[in-house]
Amino acid sequence: MDDHTFLIARRKSLYWRIHFWAALIASPFALVATLTGILYVFTPQIEARLYQHLDHVAPQASMLPLDAAVAAAERAAPRGWAVQHVVPPFQANDAVQVAFAPPGGAQDEHAGHGGHAAPATPPRPKFGLPAQAIIVYVNPYDARILGTLASGERFGNWAKKLHSRLLQNDGWRWMIELAASWLMVMLVTGVVLWWPRGAQSGLPKRGARGRNGWRQWHAFLGVALGVVSVVILTTGLTWSQQAGGRIRALRDASGQAPPPVPRGLHSREEGAPLDWQGAWQVARSHAPAIAVQLTAPASQDDVWRATMADRSQPTLRFDLQFDAYSGKPLYYAGWQAQTAFGKATAIGIPFHRGEFGWWNQALLLLFGASVLFSLVSGWVMFFKRRLPGSLGLPRLLPGAWTSPSALAWLMAALMCALMPLLLISGCLLMLLELLLAKCGARIGRMRLR
Repeated sequence: MDDHTFLIARRKSLYWRIHFWAALIASPFALVATLTGILYVFTPQIEARLYQHLDHVAPQASMLPLDAAVAAAERAAPRGWAVQHVVPPFQANDAVQVAFAPPGGAQDEHAGHGGHAAPATPPRPKFGLPAQAIIVYVNPYDARILGTLASGERFGNWAKKLHSRLLQNDGWRWMIELAASWLMVMLVTGVVLWWPRGAQSGLPKRGARGRNGWRQWHAFLGVALGVVSVVILTTGLTWSQQAGGRIRALRDASGQAPPPVPRGLHSREEGAPLDWQGAWQVARSHAPAIAVQLTAPASQDDVWRATMADRSQPTLRFDLQFDAYSGKPLYYAGWQAQTAFGKATAIGIPFHRGEFGWWNQALLLLFGASVLFSLVSGWVMFFKRRLPGSLGLPRLLPGAWTSPSALAWLMAALMCALMPLLLISGCLLMLLELLLAKCGARIGRMRLR
């Protein structure tokens, strides 16, 4: 064996070893995340059955002004709760959704409209709902209350929390981040181990059986859906505790931060203020092709805000803020104003959630099935390879830890910089490797005696 061939063999033994550790660390969490993710992907179909009576109505000749629906929702809401935002109907059979925040929660964000008192110095409105929020569903044709549902009790929000936190607090998020970090390592090392060399094609060979057949399909499916894996893992890491902060810091440092909203936007108190219907008309004039979400001014000189309510159409993404009296646009940021990073996340995150329709759901289902197969096949190969009484660790060739190229070390450094939990767990893993090497040397000396 020449030097180059031996170098390749040493690197392969190291990558195989790292691949094994990555799978060992990530497998339990990846299994749970995959199963809960598959459930979450089919949220639209599940919610269509569960909330048909809330989300949709029978179309009639004409709708009442939006203010009638909001007023009806306020009468049905718990006393003292403030309107958070309103989602007017986009289709003729859509209900009006009026979201309320509890007292002391997000009341100061949207008070001052619809009969609620405004705080002295209101903060800027936030997009999204607090965990304790409730949504009142109203028929836009007769202002009849269709029902009330806590935001956290809606299946989509429950399934999201199950997938991202296992219905726990931040502890599970740490575990998911750790698993996602090592899954990224597993993907990279898996591609390196699979990469065809010489006359090899990288495709599973017909008639391959036993451990070799498991290995070929394990590698092929993992690589075939590699692009999907990268999208899923990177978008998932943006929501994580530590890696998400690092990614956002890198985004800001590279000039890819979202377009800043000008500070000090105020309405000129001239004439009568816009009501909900008037604000909706202004929003529709700027965004006629997408469902909108309206946030009322928090004070007399504050502004209306309209954003998209449908994330499945990222190219129609917009943020509009306009005068509460004249309806004059004071700030507008559409798709063209987004940075490359913003556009990538606007597409990647809905894709992660399966919000682009049946093809997106089918692809994620295929991806989830391949992940489950990879996990099962990996453990099958481990038990087929493992000798009785041994740990079953892939064998390291002498000099394996010093064999990677400078590019490989640079990539490892970048991954550790972006994923702090990978760095911490990797250091602990190195200590374990040193311990295993020391124990192995000691056992060897005992045998020589």
